[in-house]
Amino acid sequence: MNSHSPIEPMAGDSPPGPYDDAAGDGLVRDDQLQAGLGEPLSQALDIGRWHDGTALATDVQRVEQEVADALKQQDRVRQQARAKLLGEIDSPDRPDKPKGAGVVRVTRQQLERVQNGLLFAGAVDACVGTAAAHDTLPVTVAQVGVCLVSYLGSRGAWGHRLFYRDLRLSGGGDPVGEMMEVLHRRIERTANRRPGQRDPLSELARRGIRSYAERAVLLERSDARWVIGRGHPAPYELITGSGSMEFLRLSLDMLRRLILDRRRFVFIASRPQEDRLLMSIGDALIPLEFAIVDRDELRTRPIVEEGNLRGEHRSRALDFVNDVIDKLVVGVYRTGLHSPPQIFYAHQDYAEQAALVAMADSTLQPFRSYPTLLDLSGAVVDSLFGPEAFEATVQNAYARGGQALRFAFDGSAR
Repeated sequence: MNSHSPIEPMAGDSPPGPYDDAAGDGLVRDDQLQAGLGEPLSQALDIGRWHDGTALATDVQRVEQEVADALKQQDRVRQQARAKLLGEIDSPDRPDKPKGAGVVRVTRQQLERVQNGLLFAGAVDACVGTAAAHDTLPVTVAQVGVCLVSYLGSRGAWGHRLFYRDLRLSGGGDPVGEMMEVLHRRIERTANRRPGQRDPLSELARRGIRSYAERAVLLERSDARWVIGRGHPAPYELITGSGSMEFLRLSLDMLRRLILDRRRFVFIASRPQEDRLLMSIGDALIPLEFAIVDRDELRTRPIVEEGNLRGEHRSRALDFVNDVIDKLVVGVYRTGLHSPPQIFYAHQDYAEQAALVAMADSTLQPFRSYPTLLDLSGAVVDSLFGPEAFEATVQNAYARGGQALRFAFDGSAR
């Protein structure tokens, strides 16, 4: 967490962040690795000490013992965290304390009122999208689909396909020269990619446009009193532009309206387990408690300040953080004794109500403890725009073009 927060990560840990590619450099010290493994790395890599495959499959005793010991230790940590961390959240001496900071206990009756008065009355919409990309040398085809649902049924589904061809011959030039220029552009575009990472243009279509579409639908197509989304309200791919400065401008304009004008929203983290600190706080909660923990600006600002944006684009993004992200808070809730905590993001003026809406929908899945509307929207959008049907459509097009198998293994989905 940001250095302004009194709830600091353990020494040597990278500060957790709400974005997929935004936290730390991934380095692990040798002493940390040995402490975590319980043995030196050289010993763990000594193949001569490994078990025969059959023996390993039947040796469940150590697995059971390790899990039991870990659970006992976690129980002790939970008690200490509840006594220390939860008390610090709303401490009067805490700098940069978010509006409404603290732990709140709710009742079943409150959740039932939200379920009957909002959720089951159709006053809450959820939107989930899916994306698939077929990325080959001749063409990149991307399909993005989103679906808006409430408990009164589907509110609409929208899909779009994008076709990107590096090489579109002008008709009057040198075809070989144009092809070589395309290849050079691809080399420049992919020079800084990590091994296995997709072409940035494919990534833009696959993640950026999907994230944009989910939030734009909640903003422009929903007239419900409340909306539920997944991930961060202003995800990494949108506040960095995914490499496109036009996309950055359009994204920040849309997100500004969503956060400042919509306000009655709650977003649920897609990968909560990646934020160990917030999950530790969530684990310290008892069922039917939520905590408003931090101002999201403290966690998001480094993404922009330490990123690759320059000039007016950096200034635009920083203004967005100062004016818009400053209104967001991050919290965590827990609905059941044996269900995982969930991280949520909300506008500071409606954070307590947002937690109630998320918890009321999550109690409908007691073991998963995740908003049912998001799962429902995800199921519908996958049935309409899933990657399997999309890839079949693309392969049929290759077959009709007389190249049925040439690019059968070159495409990529999701």
